[in-house]
Amino acid sequence: MLVFSDPEMIRSKNYRGDFFGGITTAVVALPLALAFGVSSGAGALAGLYGAIFAGAFAAVCGGTRVQITGPTGPMTVVMALIVIHFEGDLPAAFAVVILAGLLQILFGKFGIGRYIKLVPQPVVSGFMSGIGIIIIILQLPALFGVVGFEGSTLTILSAIPQMAMSLDINALLLGLAVIGIMFFTPAKINRYFPTPLLALLIGSSLAVVLSLDIAQIGAVPTGVPQFGIPSFSLDELPYVIRFALVLAFLGSIDSLLTSIVADSLTRSTHDSNRELIGQGIGNIASGLFSGLPGAGATMRTLINVRAGGSTPLSGVIHSLLLLLIVLGFGRTVSHIPLAVLAGILFKVGIDIIDWNYLRRLFSAPRAGVVIMMSTLLLTVLVDLITAFAVGFIMASVLFVARMADAQINNARFAFGADQLENLTPEEAEILEHGAGRIVLFHVEGPLSFGSAREVARLLQSTIEKDVLAIDLRDVPFIDSSACAALDEVIQRLNDDGDQVLLFGARQRVKDILQQTGVVERLGAENLLEQRIDALRMAGSIIERNLAVAD
Repeated sequence: MLVFSDPEMIRSKNYRGDFFGGITTAVVALPLALAFGVSSGAGALAGLYGAIFAGAFAAVCGGTRVQITGPTGPMTVVMALIVIHFEGDLPAAFAVVILAGLLQILFGKFGIGRYIKLVPQPVVSGFMSGIGIIIIILQLPALFGVVGFEGSTLTILSAIPQMAMSLDINALLLGLAVIGIMFFTPAKINRYFPTPLLALLIGSSLAVVLSLDIAQIGAVPTGVPQFGIPSFSLDELPYVIRFALVLAFLGSIDSLLTSIVADSLTRSTHDSNRELIGQGIGNIASGLFSGLPGAGATMRTLINVRAGGSTPLSGVIHSLLLLLIVLGFGRTVSHIPLAVLAGILFKVGIDIIDWNYLRRLFSAPRAGVVIMMSTLLLTVLVDLITAFAVGFIMASVLFVARMADAQINNARFAFGADQLENLTPEEAEILEHGAGRIVLFHVEGPLSFGSAREVARLLQSTIEKDVLAIDLRDVPFIDSSACAALDEVIQRLNDDGDQVLLFGARQRVKDILQQTGVVERLGAENLLEQRIDALRMAGSIIERNLAVAD
């Protein structure tokens, strides 16, 4: 059964914005879908079918209002590898797409999507700015009027002198005119007629009126989509599963990153798990109609927002227009000059760059600037997934380091009643009687791998003591690394003749201590509930040690 988007997501009076958003993104998506289809080895129509079916179902069933789904660069690269592996056996390749969709639905059902929401702002900022720069660079060949030029951003940049030698001045002037329209159209006009569509119509009309002989989108293949259930041999099942996992993970990350970027522009909040389910349904539908796998397309989503789209209706209109083109209306679209599309996307790229953050580079926290710039450069020079992974890891390591520092700074030892607050008379008496031989150690916050070694070093310090009582009341969570460090502390102190007591642990912490063997090392009788219980036991140990000494 399909899981449709929350009805509130499509209750809107912004029909005009959704209409223009859908049309604009469809026109922009058309050449991309064709190119991705050819690059994958599955054919141009497979690219269009992927944009149509993945786009429509993901929009209706997903969890991001403005997301435009379709074939993307990373997904197309994997699909090309799949087609090559199966030696052109397209039914087997499309079976992989369907299985990837099923896996994405499972990801959503198991709640994996919520973890992507933890992406820090410097990573999002670098990612967005990098996308903007990529869009600008990729438009240069069309603006120069160079036909059939393909390559990475570095390849395009290095080829600028070569492209300048074969410059088509008509294409450049038309592209610059479109950019001018995008920049200088009054806001009053934009409210009633989105600037990208206005630029598209004026730019295309100028090319016709002036009889400009410049590169156009060209012939668009047509055909009625055919439903079919792909098949493959059982011998290929391990490869089908492996490739499906790659597609599912890549598509999920790609889509949820786009959702985060869309949130930052629309000031809304997407439902990550519902988005994964919608993406999965979209890919199943795409595979059943011999389409490429899709994911949230960052560039097209941002174009949709800029053109006025605000609900899933724009995604549906985008797919319906592409379907009409496939069914036989491709001749009109085929005459759109590539320089016009390049001019539109050039302005979109400029708008996507996070200029607010860039203006604050010299005043923003240095660590955040490093993360932002690293993410930006990797996005432009390597790829989006690598940029996200590196940026997220850098931010995570920084966060763990800061949390560990804060935890160590808040950790404290107490040897006497005057060093603690809210002591009962009995607790104060036990501590005074212990004469410094009872040491209380208090720590706050999660105990994790980030702080485990430093906490262990503090606990193994040369402070003279007979009993070390560790206060875990303010520790909500402890991981296996911290448990291992604690186990080592208990063993070393016991070897030195000192006793270790733990008290105040929450049930979740107790369970982890039990599972990792810390309770066994400690002795269950030394895991206590209250501070008074620990102090009473510590007092008894001190009395016993004194008796032995006498």
